[in-house]
Amino acid sequence: MSTDDLTVGAEDITAIEDGVRRFVQTEVKPHLEVWEDAGQFPRELYLRAADLGWLAMGYPEQFGGTPAPWSLRNAMTVALARYGGSGGLMASLFSHNIGLPPVVRHGSAILQQQVIPDVLAGKKIAALCITEPGGGTDVSALKTTARRDGDDYVVDGEKVFITSGVRADWLTVAVRTDPQNKGPMGISMLMVPGDAVGVSRSPLKKMGWLCSDTAQIRFDGVRVPVGNLVGEEGSGFKIILTNFNGERLSMSAMALGFAECCYDEALAWAQQRKTFGSALVDHQVIRHKLMDMKMRIESTRAWLNAVSARADAGDRGDKSAKGAEWVAQVCLLKNHATQTMQFCADQGVQILGGMGFMRGTACERIYREVKVMMIGGGAEEIMKELASRQLGI
Repeated sequence: MSTDDLTVGAEDITAIEDGVRRFVQTEVKPHLEVWEDAGQFPRELYLRAADLGWLAMGYPEQFGGTPAPWSLRNAMTVALARYGGSGGLMASLFSHNIGLPPVVRHGSAILQQQVIPDVLAGKKIAALCITEPGGGTDVSALKTTARRDGDDYVVDGEKVFITSGVRADWLTVAVRTDPQNKGPMGISMLMVPGDAVGVSRSPLKKMGWLCSDTAQIRFDGVRVPVGNLVGEEGSGFKIILTNFNGERLSMSAMALGFAECCYDEALAWAQQRKTFGSALVDHQVIRHKLMDMKMRIESTRAWLNAVSARADAGDRGDKSAKGAEWVAQVCLLKNHATQTMQFCADQGVQILGGMGFMRGTACERIYREVKVMMIGGGAEEIMKELASRQLGI
C-alpha cells in the first residue's frame, strides 16, 4: 500500500486476511470459550494487536499510527469477524476506535500526545462514555455534569453500557458543562483518567459479547484538569454525531464478517452432516437456505464497498463525496448489514440444528450477539429516522 495516496491493492487485502486468519487460529480460538466464561480477555492481547499494526491502522503517523483508507480497515474488520466470530473480542479490543477519534480531531497537541500513542501501542485502553441510565439514544438529554472549579472540572454523574469500561485507562466522557443549557449546545467532551479519584465501575452481565468488559461507571466529584477538555465547551454534541458515522461504518463491516462466519460454519456442517443417508447439503431446502444467506451477504458487501469508497474519497478531499446523503447511506447500510447478520445467524442455527443451540458454535454466539449490533451505535428505528431527515423526507 502506498502511504502517499493510500491506494489499496488486492495483495494488501489478501495480506490482511491471511494475517487475521493465522492470528485467530493460534491466539484466539484455543482460548475464546475460556475468555467468554471469564468475561474478559488478557490485556496482553492489546499489545499483540498493536505489534501486528492493527490498533494503529487509520491513525496519523505523528501518534504512532499508520494512515489507511476505510477499504483496508474494513477488510481487517470483516476478516476478524469472519474468522474470529466474537463480537465481544472485537468490541473491547478496538474500543479505542470510538474513544480516540474525538481526541485526534479536536484535542490539544499536549492532550493528544498524552493519550493517543500509548493506546495505539496497546499499553493503555480507551473507552467512550456517552450513554446514561434512562437516557438511551437521546444524547442531548444527558445529565452528567462537569463544573468548572479553578483549573479543574469537577465531574458528577453516571454512564452505562460502556465497552471496555471496567479496564479503560482513558475515558472519553460526554458531559454537560453549561447547566443552564439543557439541550445539545451545553454538552462538551472531556478526557477522564480511569484511575482518577471518584471513578467507580461495576461490570455488567450481558446476553452476548461475553468476553467484552462492559461497565456502569459513576463519577463522584472527579477532578479533571481543564486541559483535558476536547475541543471547545459546547462543541461536544457535534463531535459525538461525527464520531457516530465512523462507528456505524465499522459496525457494518463487523456485521458482514459475522454473517460470513455463520455462512461458513453452516456450509461446512451441511457438507459433512449426514441425514437419511445423504449430506445435508444434498437437500434442496438446505441449499436454498445457504443461497438466501449468500444473496444477503453479497448485497451487503457491495453496499459497504460503495459507502466506504465515498468515505475514502471524502478523506482525500473530495467534498462532494460526503454530506447529508452519505450520512443517510451509512445509517441505512448499518441497518441492512445487521439485518443480514441476523438472518444468517438464524439460518445458521437452523441448519446446525441441535448443535446450533450449543455453546461453542459460532452461529450460537453470533445469534446472541446480533441484537447489540442492531441497537448499539444507533438503534434501527433511530437510523431510519436520521436517514429520512438527512434525505429531507
